[in-house]
Amino acid sequence: MKKRIKRNVRLARYVVYKETLIDFKDHIWTFIGSFLGIGIIGFINQEHFAQTDNLFLIGSFGASSVLIYGIVNSPLAQPRNLIGGHLICAFVGVTVHYIIPDQLWLASAFAVSLSIVLMQITRTLHPPGGATALIANIGSVKITSLGYWYVLSPVLSGVMVLLLVALLVNNRAAHRKYPANPNWYKIWERRYR
Repeated sequence: MKKRIKRNVRLARYVVYKETLIDFKDHIWTFIGSFLGIGIIGFINQEHFAQTDNLFLIGSFGASSVLIYGIVNSPLAQPRNLIGGHLICAFVGVTVHYIIPDQLWLASAFAVSLSIVLMQITRTLHPPGGATALIANIGSVKITSLGYWYVLSPVLSGVMVLLLVALLVNNRAAHRKYPANPNWYKIWERRYR
């Protein structure tokens, strides 16, 4: 009995150790990618938007950075989800703002909820996209007055910056590959459907 307990304790230590093992190389590549991606977007948008609008945008793209630089193998971090999720949500956010311009709470709730459902239907689920839809409704007059230009800039331009940096940085590291697998979606669909 005592041997069995010792063996289980050793196994538990090993599992905990492996799960909490610090991989400095991975952290360095994550830092470089997110720093470059967010830095470039902030630099590009600093002249065009007020500081609060820029913070909203950086917040949405910051959440995308966690996925595409920190969890590169996640299905939610793949290019299809990154681009499709943000674009669908931006389009929905602007459309809802046009339909329900005076009720901010209702427009915000409707835009986020509809965006989530459309991302599920199109299989482009990307959680930060919900913030992109929300920003189209709660942003300043400068953001809301962009109309459908909001979809192209800052959303599409920002997403393309993040994607290009992710392709460059994540594929420089020997232990990373982005996109994770050309057939990643088929594998994910078989596994989780």
